[in-house]
Amino acid sequence: MSTDYAASRVSYEGAEFRLQRNDDRSQSLVITGAPESLTAAFSGRRDGDAFVAPATGENAAALRSVLPWLKPRRWGLETSAGTGDRLGLATPGHVQAFKDVAGVNPVFAQQSTREMGRTHRTPRNVLDDATWGAFQEGWTGGVGADADHQKTEESLSECAEAGFVFFTIDPGDEMDMAAHDDDEATVRSKAAAIDLSSLDTSADDIVSRYAGQTIELESGPLTLDEESVLRAVAKAGPALVRGLQLINHVEGLGVEHELEFAIDETDKPTTLVEHVVVVKELQRNGVELISFAPRWVGQFEKGVEYIGDREALAKNFSDHAEIARVLGPYKLSLHSGSDKFSIYPSFVEATRGVAHLKTAGTSWIEALRIVAAHDPQLLRDILKLSLESFEENRHSYHLSCDTTRIPTDVPDDKVGELVTALESRQVMHVGYGAVLDEYGVQIKDLLNTHEDEYAALMKEHFIAHIAPFGKR
Repeated sequence: MSTDYAASRVSYEGAEFRLQRNDDRSQSLVITGAPESLTAAFSGRRDGDAFVAPATGENAAALRSVLPWLKPRRWGLETSAGTGDRLGLATPGHVQAFKDVAGVNPVFAQQSTREMGRTHRTPRNVLDDATWGAFQEGWTGGVGADADHQKTEESLSECAEAGFVFFTIDPGDEMDMAAHDDDEATVRSKAAAIDLSSLDTSADDIVSRYAGQTIELESGPLTLDEESVLRAVAKAGPALVRGLQLINHVEGLGVEHELEFAIDETDKPTTLVEHVVVVKELQRNGVELISFAPRWVGQFEKGVEYIGDREALAKNFSDHAEIARVLGPYKLSLHSGSDKFSIYPSFVEATRGVAHLKTAGTSWIEALRIVAAHDPQLLRDILKLSLESFEENRHSYHLSCDTTRIPTDVPDDKVGELVTALESRQVMHVGYGAVLDEYGVQIKDLLNTHEDEYAALMKEHFIAHIAPFGKR
């Protein structure tokens, strides 16, 4: 016997829409009171006075075309938060959290091409899963969709075709981290060697343009000296070239969009002068950023609290936020933001809410609490596989876990602690690709069996994330 998701019931233009769960755990969209001209967009069947359609990707697209609040929109400078979901099952809990916190706008569909590859999902899969999850919980407040950490024209085109509207441009692979500390002669040589013709400039032009310039910030003047400008060019120049190529590709697609420029996945912090030079050069080339993601001081590791001097970070937040207000305004984006509860207040204070929070793997790692509670042996198997594949999994992630400290003989009543402990949490956090290949069916079956429990867990976890960003 099918069961309705009570929260999903919504009326629009005389028709009623709701989602039901079937005996086999599949889901169906039920529409009543709708003319054939409306139901023609869906693939389904008539059942008395109702039209019943399976919860497929095709019907998710149709639902987005009919219910305007489910079609991804741009959030502009409004406070927003992204809730990446590697399983496609976490959105109901995310929605419940956003319902309880006013003033934060959701980006439920958010995933990088890297994560899509490891989870064997497409941009359409990500968007469709988020659509059904938002509909299930009756969300009508509007949604965003973030094509996260985009590095190629091909993936940008795929995300645009799927319906994403927020594009996080990430040319971080082109950053020259050595230039952060190179001696001045080496910096000059590196800067001079960079071909900046695609930006209609050269290293000498940039030095002439910015060296000696003063940016009047609220906390005092920021003077751009020649060496700092040259270092910014040497370090970020190649990323600027590649970033503009990617941005121009998005512009050429002719789709609704807003842009974030991300250089956060690097080993060295973004200097204030670097921030100024990068943004002003993009602006000089006609780019309008909605947000900028610098590399902050300290360590932003996956799945755990911030590691570093919090006072220094608060100052770093404040300095970059002042620049963003003067040069923009545009939002600052807090990447790898999952589970960094201690620093949210200072980030919100510094940015005055002109901010974006980006979370990703925390929904995945927290899902393993459900696994631990209902199938302890499966959690042990997940940890074992995550350890075996760790050296491959850890690439491109900032981690400090010591795998030798992870216990291998944890009893059933202590297995849940492995999801909390830093070492095992980080190992399983990045092991999702190999784990889902091997145990994905079992994990999803458990989460679907205990969907209310998982949603409640996600709700509590994400309220803790977004409450500091809510209306004050």
